[in-house]
Amino acid sequence: MKLPQYLLVLIILLSFSGIVHSQEEKVTVEQALKQEKIQEQFDIVIKKSGRYQEYKVVKQVWLNKLKSNTIDTLKTLESKLNTTNLQIAEQKTTITGLQESLAKTNENLSTITQEKDSMSFFGASVTKSSYNTIMLIIIGVLLGLLGFFIYKFKNSNAITVQAKKALTETEEEFEEHRRRSLEREQKVMRKLQDEINKQRKAGAK
Repeated sequence: MKLPQYLLVLIILLSFSGIVHSQEEKVTVEQALKQEKIQEQFDIVIKKSGRYQEYKVVKQVWLNKLKSNTIDTLKTLESKLNTTNLQIAEQKTTITGLQESLAKTNENLSTITQEKDSMSFFGASVTKSSYNTIMLIIIGVLLGLLGFFIYKFKNSNAITVQAKKALTETEEEFEEHRRRSLEREQKVMRKLQDEINKQRKAGAK
């Protein structure tokens, strides 16, 4: 082969290698944007993005997919937060009802203990001690239920706090990344415009 033919073969091989590498990188990033968590998606996109001097150049399709994934994550967190808030509201209502029921039971118990030993309980005649035992059992059950719902309420409240914190962190992270990406894009555009202006001036001369 002559020298130009060697150069032609070398150029073809290098081009083919670049295409394969680009396809492998695309598959890797696209798979990450489908499977990984939001934070890991940001890390992979930043890692796989190209460089222009001291700047990072992010592919538009990656940025759009990352934005879509982040919005979906925010919507999921908001949905979970709304569900948790509804559960908390229901549990508050239940706790209030139990507290009112307990207060009425205590009031009834206080009144009954002042009466004579024999009394009617749901149509049946029982002794004071038996009646007190029944009422204490009812109070114990109500207290147990109250404690259970208070525990559930506190647990749900903790979940709500975590969800709000995660939502806030994700929003801040997305906003910061969007701001940085916009700044990088603006800087790159200014650089490109400067280069175009230089080329035009050089052509004019």
